[in-house]
Amino acid sequence: MLRKQGLGRLAMTAILTVATTASAASRLTAFHPGAFWPDRNGAHINAHGGGLLYDRGVYYWFGEHKVHGEIGNTAQVGVHVYSSTDLYNWRDRGIALAVSADPDSAITKGSVIERPKVLRNPRTGKYVMWFHLELKGQGYKAARAGVAVADRPVGPYRFVASFRPNAGFWPLGVTPEEQRPAADNYLARDHDGGQMSRDMTLFRDDDGKAYQIYSSEENHTLQISELSDDYLRPAGRYVRALPFGDNEAATLFKHKGHYYLITSGLSGWAPNAARSAVADTILGPWRSLGNPVRGTPEQVATTFGGQSNFALPAPCDPDRIILMFDIWRPKDPIDGRYIWLPIEWEDDKPVVRWRDSWTLKDICPSGRAGR
Repeated sequence: MLRKQGLGRLAMTAILTVATTASAASRLTAFHPGAFWPDRNGAHINAHGGGLLYDRGVYYWFGEHKVHGEIGNTAQVGVHVYSSTDLYNWRDRGIALAVSADPDSAITKGSVIERPKVLRNPRTGKYVMWFHLELKGQGYKAARAGVAVADRPVGPYRFVASFRPNAGFWPLGVTPEEQRPAADNYLARDHDGGQMSRDMTLFRDDDGKAYQIYSSEENHTLQISELSDDYLRPAGRYVRALPFGDNEAATLFKHKGHYYLITSGLSGWAPNAARSAVADTILGPWRSLGNPVRGTPEQVATTFGGQSNFALPAPCDPDRIILMFDIWRPKDPIDGRYIWLPIEWEDDKPVVRWRDSWTLKDICPSGRAGR
């Protein structure tokens, strides 16, 4: 997202019902959205803007490692990773991708590394991490995608490249008018050098094809880009989703053969109303469904004070989805909080309601995290 100062406060007393310290020996048995979430050492989980990978019976949570103070809005350490077998209790596995000490590296300390996501490539066996990358000292002008690989899910990950996706390629279904240069035609402006890539996520479909979904064209249009067979680069085949819809923070999931997007609007750090959309194929066309949040006017207007980040298929059934949101705290980003809530359905539309606490038994008969 384009980072701006200010964050609306979540007017919900439930946020404060869980103590802000925890014994390293205690084990969690429920999710407490928005509360302090201790790892197995008792420290607040430091994996912001993250995503989950399920691999061989273990969940891995990758996210931005934050530090205290506003400097924490830049990458001072790298990408943190945690592991769990029950989704409640997380073991700190260290830094999966470390920033570089080389001032000429694209991921040098002080660059911006956001929203890391990881997939295991079934053909190569490698673990592939994608993230939104901004070059040090350039604010949010670079708008690049970064790629790193590892032999193990926890890393260490080796930085491979950064680029703007799909340089020299037009999206599927592009019209002559959309190819014509104009002052506000960002698609045409960026054709040769590659499309802007900011807030992003990854999605692997049932056929093994993987896609990067990212805010592009100065954040006015989402693009959905198929990845190469090794997941290391774009395949040159992409579409524009919800053109000029001003969407960021996209999450994508599949439910009963249909594809769904949850996004936010463009208000920087400050929370806003969520949006949702549906398509019969991942490449669209996409149709808007409106705000998925149900609750008080403030909850609906601010998405519980959070912003969408990742959609996790539930352990018992991939058609049941857990939505992950981040509460951003730009003045002290290490204290950012996490909201995990299960998706419900109303008239074939995804909806989400606040819960002070909940467990996997609410959506999975076994209540277990294994598949």
